[in-house]
Amino acid sequence: MVERDRWSNEQEFLSRVACIPRHGLGLSVDVYDPDLGELVGALGRARLPIRYLEIFKAHPRALQALRTGLPELPLEYHGEGVWMSQPDWQTAYPAQAVVEEAAIHIHTLGATWFNHECASKQMVGYSFGTYLPPIFTRESALVTAEHARWVQARLDEWFTRHRTFAYRHTPLLLLETPPLTYVRFGDMPYADFFGLLVQHSPCGLVLDIGHVWTAFRYRNGTPDRELGAFLEDFLSRFPLERVVQIHLAGLAVHSAVPISTSASIPPLWLDCHAAPVPDILFELLDRILAHPGLTNLKGVALEVDTKPIDVIVREFAHFRERFDWWEKQRPEWNTPEKKGEDTERYIHRSGMVEENECTETSCETREVDELLEGYRWYAETMIGHRTNKKCKWNGNNIDEAYLRLYVDHFRPFELLVWGGDLREMFPRTVAMLEARHGSLHDFVAFWFDEPRPVHGPYDFFLLKVERFVEFVGLALPEALSTALCEAEALKRGYAMANEEGGTLVFVGAGQGPP
Repeated sequence: MVERDRWSNEQEFLSRVACIPRHGLGLSVDVYDPDLGELVGALGRARLPIRYLEIFKAHPRALQALRTGLPELPLEYHGEGVWMSQPDWQTAYPAQAVVEEAAIHIHTLGATWFNHECASKQMVGYSFGTYLPPIFTRESALVTAEHARWVQARLDEWFTRHRTFAYRHTPLLLLETPPLTYVRFGDMPYADFFGLLVQHSPCGLVLDIGHVWTAFRYRNGTPDRELGAFLEDFLSRFPLERVVQIHLAGLAVHSAVPISTSASIPPLWLDCHAAPVPDILFELLDRILAHPGLTNLKGVALEVDTKPIDVIVREFAHFRERFDWWEKQRPEWNTPEKKGEDTERYIHRSGMVEENECTETSCETREVDELLEGYRWYAETMIGHRTNKKCKWNGNNIDEAYLRLYVDHFRPFELLVWGGDLREMFPRTVAMLEARHGSLHDFVAFWFDEPRPVHGPYDFFLLKVERFVEFVGLALPEALSTALCEAEALKRGYAMANEEGGTLVFVGAGQGPP
């Protein structure tokens, strides 16, 4: 085990983050939905300046077209499939391959950071369509920190081999605070988890305001205190000096949640980029941006993937008007003296998480094995499998009613509708299945019947196509040929749609007026 003390990690972070220019107010977007060329053109016509774009993982041809079409605009990268929270990530997943793929994407965009959710869509052989946060424990934070150091080291190696004038410094890894979906697992406070994580890693952080709201809402069933009190405590514990970017996105009650339960106060909101940003999140961002601890903040982005362009234009106009004061600030935290003050304050504050000045950065093998067993228990609980396994941080504090919202409503919707509605993907096959069986819900049980090894990079759409064909072969063999035919058409169309980003056209594009 290579030991690193807190001071070394903080100094490395400060050295890396100093190489990232201040961006300002921007957008976090998907290349495909909405059409990014049309969106940039609409914002240009509205004279709404975009200071940067953070781009979600896409086909390399689409990323290259984006870089070519917007040569002057800073572009950052939001990755996918790098499951650093998982104890077995380097052995059970194609870790090296996905990090190298991310490096190529980062290089194509000319990005200065690599953002990734501190969460996973795959664990112990089970695959999900949306993020599940880490287990909030000391052991989990240390494992995540160790993997974050490994990812940064691999990026350093890759960019050393491919050094160009544009890349005098390796892009910085950022971990984003994850959303909660009704429940959370672990005995460590949300903010303290990240405090411990950054003590043992030089990574930066992305603070997502909506995700923080879900941490308040689903801390333990119904919140036990007011939002203002929660935020005050959160900001006193969270390592704000590591925040490089802030995200702001919509929240909404999930469409699959029964109406009778959606009237609760606070509402049963979940992270939803297609939904409007509620006023309460703008108010939270006002308070957070005014905090003096945000000494390394480079950009604030409105997340708008899957949102209609006219709505984005209106919302971004309000976003710019409300937070223009922050963009116009001239921070004085770039001086070496100020950086030294930040480090001293960090070391002092970090004592809230651990009393002793130890240099431990890794869990023992026994602790990692226990954590992996904990993730197995976590996954089996979330998919509705009853288990007698007990963990030292067991789910006694999990509100069963909230857990059932996920198991009974969110989970089936995720597999049957989200990321591709099976009735639209396989219309003829589904008609044959429903004529015989009357329901598609057997597919949900099939999906989670047993853990399966991971053989390649995560792609939920292709995984859904593959698993559904397998299911049809077992449930209704006479429909298999139809399913295979529809699957081939889906895969061809999916490949073409991904590559079509290479034909992006930017009309009236630009950063807009200063």
